[in-house]
Amino acid sequence: MSTETHDRRFIEIDEWPTSLAVAAMLEGQLAAVASVYSQIDRIAAAADAASAKMLDGGRLVYVGAGTSGRIAVQDGVELSPTYDWPSERLVFLLAGGLTALAESVEGAEDDEEDARAQVDGASLTADDVVIGVAASGRTKFTVAAIERARARGALTIGLANNPGSLLLDAAEHPILADTGSELIAGSTRMKAGTAQKAVLNVLSTAIMVRCGLVFRGLMVNMRVSNEKLALRARAIVQELADVTDAAAEAALAAADNDIRKAVLIASGVRPETVGTLLSANRGNLRAALAHTSSGQA
Repeated sequence: MSTETHDRRFIEIDEWPTSLAVAAMLEGQLAAVASVYSQIDRIAAAADAASAKMLDGGRLVYVGAGTSGRIAVQDGVELSPTYDWPSERLVFLLAGGLTALAESVEGAEDDEEDARAQVDGASLTADDVVIGVAASGRTKFTVAAIERARARGALTIGLANNPGSLLLDAAEHPILADTGSELIAGSTRMKAGTAQKAVLNVLSTAIMVRCGLVFRGLMVNMRVSNEKLALRARAIVQELADVTDAAAEAALAAADNDIRKAVLIASGVRPETVGTLLSANRGNLRAALAHTSSGQA
């Protein structure tokens, strides 16, 4: 596996001045992100397929072990505050369970039976999208989970850092972030982990965009949970509806802080009809606004 090989350029790194060591590490991080660029079409295809499932009410499921699992969870949990993605439509299947987020669970990554049990316990169906992440691409827990999920009809996406790996073969949508050897041999929390985070950030954001939760580059389905976000929400409504700050604040109050509904209200839609209008357009604000401008609302 390339992620386990020793890059002899750095064999004396423990003797280097710290500034040179840090510079080398940062160069590795840049190279890690650059390695993802070749996967644009694969990421886009996965996002398009996944968003179709999400628009029909499916769940987004993240699978992983160790560092890869923690990076996967980090991506998933951010979707709720950023896009108000329902927690009941997020599932995390981790080797060793959620305990493994904060501490190592010995042997868990090799437990194929637990992987299959967790998939079955989550009652995955053809409506769901499962993203499996493993630097090696051969982690038994993750591969077994993806195989079981695919057998149950779920859409499967595999992200690995080694070409020709089992995970990429098992997933319907394989994504390879070929980061090669690590500056510190086998420390995949470095280049491999950075590339994984970049892919997951882009993939999940693309899914949210295709689900209509972004409009004109703004987070129109953001959860308004504090003063900073309340200010941001007012600014979004102001910009999109071209109204005053006071009007934006009033619209948000009428919409119970739902930004999409507030934009529609500020644009002249009756508060009692905004929910129906959004539902008719599958939650897509752009489509709902098009209906209002065409006189169909």
